[in-house]
Amino acid sequence: MILEHHVGGWRALTAVSDHLSMTVLPERGAEVHALVDRASGVDVLFHAPWGLTPPGAPPREGWDGHAFLASYAGGWQELFPSCNDPCTHRGRAIGFHGEVAAIPWHVELDGEHALRCSIDCATAPFRLERRLVLAPGAARLTVDERVANTGDEDWECTWGHHLVLGPPLVGAGARFEPAARTLVTIPEMWEDTARLEPGQRSEWPHGRLRAGGTTDLRDLPGPEAGSHDDTYLTDLDAGTLRVANPELGRAFRLDWDPAVFRWIIAWMPFGGAHALPLAGAYALGVEPWVAQGSLAQAAAAGEALTVPAGGTLSTTLTITLEPA
Repeated sequence: MILEHHVGGWRALTAVSDHLSMTVLPERGAEVHALVDRASGVDVLFHAPWGLTPPGAPPREGWDGHAFLASYAGGWQELFPSCNDPCTHRGRAIGFHGEVAAIPWHVELDGEHALRCSIDCATAPFRLERRLVLAPGAARLTVDERVANTGDEDWECTWGHHLVLGPPLVGAGARFEPAARTLVTIPEMWEDTARLEPGQRSEWPHGRLRAGGTTDLRDLPGPEAGSHDDTYLTDLDAGTLRVANPELGRAFRLDWDPAVFRWIIAWMPFGGAHALPLAGAYALGVEPWVAQGSLAQAAAAGEALTVPAGGTLSTTLTITLEPA
């Protein structure tokens, strides 16, 4: 069943199966605004405490000209054809977290439990397509994706999923288990509430603390931790991660192709996000990315994906909600 309605003034399409409901906002980059486990009533995605602003609202204070941050309110966005910092590639300027998360997509019904989303990029010769399908007999969402190079020469891209989980799934006592072996932190802290030592490359899950010693990053703290860290996980043994909350009795599992998405960006605002526009966030980002840096940085390092002229690249991600 597909429902057409509005959320916070935005046009919304909600697909409903026996086990899950999923709400997509086409004009907000086709972001997945909600993903609800119907058995427990729990929405696993992060919803920012400042709420979803309506269409036409002024950008949030602190957005610094980044379209992605102008009205960010949580959920799950696609990052393409670049991730991370703004950059210029082949003479074309690409904004923070790419182009497609901040512009309207074409979204149409594609079966009883499926939505098909598509966007043509202006910053690169790509068409990005995404089909979101709820399994009829399980708490599972399958995301089939395809990048088509519509140009007449080979072209590079990076790609990522800004997938952020929130309470009640994320909370003190929950456990984060990615199939990664290496932890990297950014060279300089975004905020002085960072608990992890910047510029480190450590063996997962033991992050070195600024105050000395280490912490096991698999164990999630509550907002009383007062910390805010950006962490990059790599050397993946498999394309999989799990966030389980024993008290809630539910777990979130994400599976993908690690040959495409070779990094997990784990955004960790655990009560210490004070700088606008993200002040007040308590969440856990579990974000598969192709590369750590922007498209320009990845291309220079030989880490970008290359799609041949007239060619395509396809991949699949799967989300499963299961017992903790």
